[in-house]
Amino acid sequence: MILVTGGAGFIGSNLVASLNERGISDVVVNDHFDEAKLKNLKKRKVSELVEPADLLRWLEGRKLEAILHMGAISSTTATDEAEVMGNNYDLPMQITEWCTKTKTPLVYASSAATYGDGSQGFDDDNAPEALANLQPLNLYGRSKARFDLDLVKRARAGGVMPPQWVGLKFFNVFGPNEYHKGDMQSVLAKVFPQAKTGAPVRLFKSDRPGVADGEQSRDFIYVLEAAKIVMWLLDHPQVNGIYNVGTGKARSFRAMMTAMLKAMGRAPEIEYIEMPKQLSGKYQYWTEARMERLRQAGYDAPSPALEASVEDYVKNYLDQPDPYR
Repeated sequence: MILVTGGAGFIGSNLVASLNERGISDVVVNDHFDEAKLKNLKKRKVSELVEPADLLRWLEGRKLEAILHMGAISSTTATDEAEVMGNNYDLPMQITEWCTKTKTPLVYASSAATYGDGSQGFDDDNAPEALANLQPLNLYGRSKARFDLDLVKRARAGGVMPPQWVGLKFFNVFGPNEYHKGDMQSVLAKVFPQAKTGAPVRLFKSDRPGVADGEQSRDFIYVLEAAKIVMWLLDHPQVNGIYNVGTGKARSFRAMMTAMLKAMGRAPEIEYIEMPKQLSGKYQYWTEARMERLRQAGYDAPSPALEASVEDYVKNYLDQPDPYR
């Protein structure tokens, strides 16, 4: 039995799908189960649904093969510190204690938001000093950074830990089952309905000298590839620590939109609109995960080109009557 918290959400539901594809159906999903999220599970085999308020009570006396802890308040605009820290720090710490006591492997979602504006780079250095020097820009990033740091300090001090503990700093993940996320969806998912009507795709102009319109870049990783990394970790219980989850190669929004339009059989028709004033000067122009540490740990699967991932997403999900995985 494997527990996936946040298992009806974007990354979580894709992990449930990957487990099912391995023939594992004894999967327990913990989440808030509204109608939109339940659509992410309609093709999946799960053994039980557990509401967040019942989680700790449900864990009492259980024996699990692993916990994949993807649940969190992930809004970058959240301001209720007690609520965010309760969900993103206190609860994960309680889950860690349970995994330590029961000797259960734990893989949890950290975030690339811990890197802040990226001015210090995107190196997943596990040294406590390096983690302490990160400067997240929002409460969400700070909550994740604090949990990462405290776990690393505990491990470095020789404290008792789960038999496997891995934190994953997900970069810009896109793919099926993100549709419930509203404004937090990937740009591709948000513009696809407009592009489907034949209208031009719209992207923000650049307001930074030396960066052309549409050349703002991110490390985009397809959710199916991110899920492969998690499955690999379950197969390699000797791997511990905090790792980036990206492709290691930044690509522009223009490249992503061009790939989407090509997959739709359309010419690359892109218009550029003014950057909103509230984003001017605060917009992140480049992210790129350093992937050396995960490669050194033994993960050697090649990352597919952005174009191949976008084509799969468009043709097999977004442009289908049923876009869910």
